[in-house]
Amino acid sequence: MTVAIGEGRARVDADAKVRGTATYAAEHALAGLVHGLLVLSRISSGRIARIDAAAAERIPGVIAVLTHESAPRLNGEITGRAGLDKKLLLLNSPLIVHDRQPVAVVVAETLAAAQAAAAEIEVAYETESPLTRIDDPRATEFLPPQTAHGEPPEIVRGDAAGARAQADVSFSATYSTPVENHNPIEPHATIAQWDGDALTIYDATQGVFETRRKLAGVFGIAEDRVRIISPYVGGGFGNKGSVWEHQALAALAARETGRPVKLVLAREHMFSNTGHRPHTVQTITFGARTDGTVTSFEHDVIGDTSMYDVFVESAGEYTAMAYAFPNAIVRHRVVRLNVGTPTFMRAPGEATGTYALESALDELASTLGIDPIELRLRNYAETDPNKEKPFSTKYLRDCYRRGAERFGWERRDPRPRSMRDGRDLIGLGMAGGSYPSQIFNASASVTMTAAGDVIVRSGTQEIGQGSYTALAQVAADELGIDPARVRMQLGDTAFPHAMNSGGSTTIASVGSAIALAARDLKRQLAGRNGAPPQEATGHADYAEPKAREGYSCNSFAAQFAEVAVDPDFGTVRVRRMFGMFDVGRVINERLAHSQFIGAMTMGIGMALFEQTQLDPRTGRVMNANLADYKLPVNTDIGEIDAVALGYPDPIASEIGTKPIGEIGICGAAAAVANAIFHATGKRVRDLPITPAKLR
Repeated sequence: MTVAIGEGRARVDADAKVRGTATYAAEHALAGLVHGLLVLSRISSGRIARIDAAAAERIPGVIAVLTHESAPRLNGEITGRAGLDKKLLLLNSPLIVHDRQPVAVVVAETLAAAQAAAAEIEVAYETESPLTRIDDPRATEFLPPQTAHGEPPEIVRGDAAGARAQADVSFSATYSTPVENHNPIEPHATIAQWDGDALTIYDATQGVFETRRKLAGVFGIAEDRVRIISPYVGGGFGNKGSVWEHQALAALAARETGRPVKLVLAREHMFSNTGHRPHTVQTITFGARTDGTVTSFEHDVIGDTSMYDVFVESAGEYTAMAYAFPNAIVRHRVVRLNVGTPTFMRAPGEATGTYALESALDELASTLGIDPIELRLRNYAETDPNKEKPFSTKYLRDCYRRGAERFGWERRDPRPRSMRDGRDLIGLGMAGGSYPSQIFNASASVTMTAAGDVIVRSGTQEIGQGSYTALAQVAADELGIDPARVRMQLGDTAFPHAMNSGGSTTIASVGSAIALAARDLKRQLAGRNGAPPQEATGHADYAEPKAREGYSCNSFAAQFAEVAVDPDFGTVRVRRMFGMFDVGRVINERLAHSQFIGAMTMGIGMALFEQTQLDPRTGRVMNANLADYKLPVNTDIGEIDAVALGYPDPIASEIGTKPIGEIGICGAAAAVANAIFHATGKRVRDLPITPAKLR
């Protein structure tokens, strides 16, 4: 039997992507295709007093200009799925509530004509002073109905205040993370075409079925009249998981003109119109014994949301279950600002929450003179203290031990500013991390042709994480064939239903459905009793197994970082980074390693570089481009490596896997920040840690 699981097989879609034959959303060629272009507001708060498109409409090649005065009203109020369903403005009103809000859509025969027409549209505004800062005295904090994950905004366990009053040591500090933007390589892009009342969308989306559901509701048509096609997506870190204005407006433009319309967002548009990781201000308070045992834990989270919708960065959900804190209170609050609605960004809540908690634990360890790993072990949670359930599997102790050995933690002198390499200050830091293992309903079919080749179909997506490759390995392993004989068909609502590629759920959910469908196929083949070969198809629907109900299922991480800091200039170089991960069974070692180090690199960016900057006077994003929005590049990354323990978790999923895609960023920023403190003796609590903050 061929062994397909665990092998570091190369991506099956690599050749098509390298040669340029993989067709992305904006590259589909349709007869009669025309171009749509958004015209965006130049204010963040106020209303349109007058809009004049007459000059634009006279430009040769212009087909239509849609504004709030001429566009038919659409239903942008569809909600239901926590955090995923965004309220859409859709040219329904002259009200302006955030920077670069769409105020018109131009449709023209060529992109150049659309751009020329957009420049001719005259818009006069009645401007109001925008709310742009969480600490603006005009802003009001409120407790939302739920977090973005659908959980209560407040978690209470025991008596945190009472336990703190009795503690030997008290510690409190406030940490902040800035607004960040996703910036996948491929911008958001949509091609929309109508055939009567049937809508076909070619889209850069992380969820073809969720896009279908949402757009069907926006236009008031049955879901089976909408088809979404998305065979390749050029990266998605969460913001391609929801439907935004541009998708609905492209479809509206196509309906109004009777032509297929292509609408591609410019890079700058993605900073205001497709979500962001919200700004958070997090206050963490500990009460502890002198031996490092935490007896009281309080975590207060404040984040931004838009004027017209609510999204809550659930930074406290990780902290509520991460350690055996007997008395805890976690609270999430939000402030309405003149910004677009925030959204999920790789490890939403967990990335920001681990930064605050794991930094605070490092501070507590330093205060008490306890090794940071030892402090975490003294507060180690053997069961989930929040859910009061055992973990399905948890090998975090192994991650600490083996990660420390591999990294060389024993050579760390605990005294800040005690380690040097020439003139550079050297620091070693670490942090823990966790990410929840979720299961989304998924379906799949597995067909074996008479020639013995296999076709696997599911409506999940390939967003760059390797779904075509890893899912083929799952099918091949179940059938005992070479993965090269498996052909994957993904990214189309014509295929069996699957949820979004988000929450690191694809392999566990869709992979399990494929495994069950392959077993169904094998049963059919076994019943043929030597009959001549003919095509056969196995089907399966996979939902969260009942066995999971009694357990808390999570991936775990131990992150280690070594930095060199110039004592005069404050520049930081991450010389080494290593992660040890407990993620269940690993389907493809090469893909897993890529996911780990990619997420860890994002963690380095979170710690040192990334920050979306708003002009506080206008609410306009000032660095809405890849020249001024700083990201880590190759020369910023030293030696980086990651290892997965590989122990299967038979409870977490049918195929024994747990999340991989997002666990790599959990704790990464904190490990870098803690290393910087060890190097310099300066604790910077506000990300990013720029040279100016260390001088």
